[in-house]
Amino acid sequence: MHSVVEDMLKKYDYSDPDRYKNALKEVIQEIALLGLFRGGLFDEAAFYGGTALRILYGIDRFSQDLDFSLLEPDKKFGIDPYCEFIENELSAYGFKVRVSPKKKSARTNVESAFIKGGTMINMMQVETVRPPVSGVHGDELLTVKLEVDVDPPAGATYELKHQLMPIPYTVRLFSQPSLFAGKLHAILCRRWGSGRMKGRDLYDYLWYLAHSIPVDLKHLQARMVQTGHWKKGSPLTEKDLRELLDKRFGVIDYGQAKQDVFPYITDHSALDLWSAEFFKSITADKLKCG
Repeated sequence: MHSVVEDMLKKYDYSDPDRYKNALKEVIQEIALLGLFRGGLFDEAAFYGGTALRILYGIDRFSQDLDFSLLEPDKKFGIDPYCEFIENELSAYGFKVRVSPKKKSARTNVESAFIKGGTMINMMQVETVRPPVSGVHGDELLTVKLEVDVDPPAGATYELKHQLMPIPYTVRLFSQPSLFAGKLHAILCRRWGSGRMKGRDLYDYLWYLAHSIPVDLKHLQARMVQTGHWKKGSPLTEKDLRELLDKRFGVIDYGQAKQDVFPYITDHSALDLWSAEFFKSITADKLKCG
């Protein structure tokens, strides 16, 4: 095992295969960020989403993907050059992965790539293990998706955060109020079907409330206008937001939402209170707007 990877894994409880895989994936995510820093991505883009909240703000749930947004729209942006930086960085720390752009059949506002490697072979690379390992199939893939929004909505604010592992590097990311706006856009506008909801979004929502983070209303409005969920030129007020959330919390299937977030957290009792009444009440008491 590379000594730095060994040090990075020390902070995790990986007493079962699922926790080990989550820890391994998170170390890969952090090394990928270093590769993107070396490649210069943070000169033109910012990190956001659940993984940003996990790695840079310490929310106690694992996350799957690496999400980025350009600072300014650029339909000509390509993710291909950054894949090589990520793959080279991971290889230097002993990981056996491929990093490839997603082939698109139609033009979209998102550039995507995937980090893929065998779960078993990478466990063997970083730890003294030999197959078979209970709970890990020999052909199981470890996958991390990267997405870059090339047509970002206006109004986000940013900050720089410094990381020390695996070596010191800097990440540009959305400020907490702008991150919160993105999360609320997902809660209000992401449609999986009637009542369905990513429980991870609800879990993150409670983290923002618990940490008294105000919502960046202007950025939320820009996101909702861009996706057709709010009328252009009509200001989104705090009253509007509270009414929209109240309506949304009233139709969620909380059993399904709990099942979604269950694999990503260790303290499942945190979900016991989840209900329409709980989310409506906590929103009325704790939601702040900036």
